[in-house]
Order: sequence, then C-alpha cells, then structure tokens
Amino acid sequence: MKAAQFSRFGGPEVLETVNLPDPHPGPGQVRIVVHAAGISATDPKLRQGVLNFGAGLPQTTGRDVAGVVDEVGDGVTDVVPGDRVFGVSDDGAGAAELALLTFRAIIPPSLGFVDAAGLPTALETATRSLDQLNVGAETTLLVNGATGGIGSTTVQLALARGARVIGVAGAGNQNYLRSLGAEPVSYGETMAEQVRALAPDGVDVALDVAGSGVLPQLIDLAGGSQNVVTIADFDGPDKYGVRFSNGFTDGHAFHSLADVGKLIEAGRFWLPVDRTFPLAEIAEAHRASEHGHVRGRLVLVVA
Repeated sequence: MKAAQFSRFGGPEVLETVNLPDPHPGPGQVRIVVHAAGISATDPKLRQGVLNFGAGLPQTTGRDVAGVVDEVGDGVTDVVPGDRVFGVSDDGAGAAELALLTFRAIIPPSLGFVDAAGLPTALETATRSLDQLNVGAETTLLVNGATGGIGSTTVQLALARGARVIGVAGAGNQNYLRSLGAEPVSYGETMAEQVRALAPDGVDVALDVAGSGVLPQLIDLAGGSQNVVTIADFDGPDKYGVRFSNGFTDGHAFHSLADVGKLIEAGRFWLPVDRTFPLAEIAEAHRASEHGHVRGRLVLVVA
C-alpha cells in the first residue's frame, strides 16, 4: 500500500510517499480502505520531533481516518466489511491506503468521508477537556483558540451541554464563531477586558487550545489555575499550575465518536473542512496546518 512517512525529524519536506506492506487486523481491530485522512494538530509535532511517544524512525503519520471496512479481526461484532466507519489509526498510520482501527464508529448517514475524517481527534480531545473541566449546564466556558478543529468542536459540544461559551478568535473569524453559537472576543492586549465586558465576574472555567501565552489571563478570568486546562502550552503545568490534558496519560474519550451522531443528525454539530489535499501533497497540508488560521480541519483525500 502507499503511505506517507518520514525518515528524519524536520519540516514538511521530510514527508514522502512510500510503499509499505499491507497491514492485517488483530483481535478487536478492523482494517479500512482509507478514503480520507485528517491532519491533526499532533501530526506536525510528531514529525518535528517535538512530541515523541517512543516510536523510532522511519515513522508513519496520520491519526484521523474515514473509509470502508474490508477486514475484521477476531472478536469484532460492531461492524462488518462494507460498513463506512471513522476513527483513529492504531499505529498513527492513517495517511495511507489502508489503516487499522480499534477506536471507531459508524459514519453518521449525512456525512461523507472527507467530513468524517476531520472529526475523531477533535471530538476526543474536546470531550476529554470538557469532562476534566466539568462543563455542564449553566457553566460559562472561555475557549482560547475557538475556531480551529478542536476549538470549533469544543464550542459546539459545550453548547450542547447547556454551557455559555465565550471564544477567543482572530478578527476574520468573529462571524464564524457567532454562527457556532459562541460570543466572540479578539486576541490581543485587550482580550481579558473584552471577556470582562461580557462576563463581569469572570468565567467558570477556561480551555487553552491555542497555546498563545495567555495562561495568566485565563487563570485570572477563571478564578484560579485549578479552573484552567491547556492542550497546547507544554510549559503551563510547571509555570502556572494548570492541567495539561493528554489523552495518552489522562485516559481517552473515544466514546465521543459514537455519541456525536445524534447531534450531527439533529443539525446541532458541524465541523467545516477548510481545505483538502491529495495524499501526494501531504507536505503542503502540513505547511497549511503550521501556518495556522485554519477554520475547521485540513483533510487528505486518499481514494
């Protein structure tokens, strides 16, 4: 099968498309013919060597995938060959023609492969973070970095729980954020002042998705470091005492893959795909991801 991989750490130029042996599912796994693969925020960090979960070189890449089941392993009863599913590649090898999945769900009827491929990591990360912050009805949540894939997902899932959401976004994304149901404020020196204008007593909790150096302001607005979670500021826990949410150590929330279907079919959740790229242009997709200012997700079209 064709797959993307890198043999050294570095910029997007280290990515290449190679031929690898076809994988086969073990117990509990399914194999899918990949139709689309999302670019998650973790993918470039792994390629750069900023994050390393013990894998050697060369490394494959890509976690979010959507496609059609063509083989199932022992003990699999939830899907059969021919089912359309989306999920997370077990070995971080989703940018390929074939992928193995343990965590998966049936694609909601109204979604195509490209839209579904943008969802898994964003859904899991947003759900895990909201659970850690105990976001529910009557909670006022501040999201720093509210318009990317994880931010957009967090906003909508929090609103579905009955929360009030204030989102920090660039000037060009204010109307988009309003369309999701959040109250927008802008990045910059006056961010905290803008939040206070909407919530004079501050917010209940805050989630930092952007990692833009505003943890002190978030802590002040949320009434303490115990009310702030970051998924982007790696120095935050040591410097400020906030929680860094990490699905590899905190436990996962992959139940969200199946749970989101009802919201999607009810028209209460959507995650736009900003741009698509063929698999051969994965380096360009990574460049776009690193450039930032993405509204929604970037997705590779594989088949």
